[in-house]
Amino acid sequence: MSSSFRGLYAITDGRSQGVDALLAACEPVLAGGARVLQYRDKTNDHARRQREAVALAALCRRYRCLFIVNDDPALALRSRADGVHLGRYDRALDAARDLLGPSALIGVSCYDSLPRAQERLEAGADYLAFGTVFASATKPDAPRASLDLLRQARARFPRTPLVAIGGIDADNVSQVAATGIDAAAVISGVFAAADPGLAARRISQAFDH
Repeated sequence: MSSSFRGLYAITDGRSQGVDALLAACEPVLAGGARVLQYRDKTNDHARRQREAVALAALCRRYRCLFIVNDDPALALRSRADGVHLGRYDRALDAARDLLGPSALIGVSCYDSLPRAQERLEAGADYLAFGTVFASATKPDAPRASLDLLRQARARFPRTPLVAIGGIDADNVSQVAATGIDAAAVISGVFAAADPGLAARRISQAFDH
């Protein structure tokens, strides 16, 4: 699984203008080399979210990209996603595992905490995410995870896929890649870029070395 997580882990920005617009926004990012796409939408429009998740899952299969749903194991199951990503207050990991089964990928947000990462790994998480690394407009008050913490995480969890998130873009991603982390989770750094496909390629290529 580590090879599947190598490079760009793109996260949708939650601003839906319908299925067609969402697919149009995501396709150049996938074509640019994203290895994982996470669907992140915090609204309660369940019908729309279902349509979008199903459509994105199909798009990801075309590009051989892993598809992850944020926060919602039930939606991950209904959309045939590859897995779910859980944060601090999301549904318990063991409940998600019971629902999705042993082959599903379950990732967890570890923020700036190595002890949390250890606990979640022992509880059955498949990958760990740390951040925010740089200042982030998406989560301005989130804990900061330094580049040094990423290096410590790499040393402590040598065989676990590790993802960095928070303020990462094509201009600073090389600093993240240099820590030995597997992937960079990016929202505005690709979806708000003037050329999302180009931004995706630049971020992906930072992990080729």
